[in-house]
Amino acid sequence: ALSVVASFEGVVHLLLTDLVMPRMGGRELAEMIQVLRPTLKTIYMSGYTDDALVRDGAREGGMLFLQKPFTMATLGRKVREALTATAHDEVD
Repeated sequence: ALSVVASFEGVVHLLLTDLVMPRMGGRELAEMIQVLRPTLKTIYMSGYTDDALVRDGAREGGMLFLQKPFTMATLGRKVREALTATAHDEVD
């Protein structure tokens, strides 16, 4: 994802990332991409329980989150929410 975003010359509006990945966590990835694309919106997803998510900081204010498994309709709603949210909106 980092190399794609770094080399892509167009606009990137949204990052959908898992919180737990083999080499780098989703939060770390999003923070690194945010440096390149400050207006990028991020949706985090995970199949772990809420307790694990709280420990990983996924429920901090302003973070968009999807609990796995989710439907395409749920994903669509979350994407719409992410792309229409303004900087001062509270999102969950």
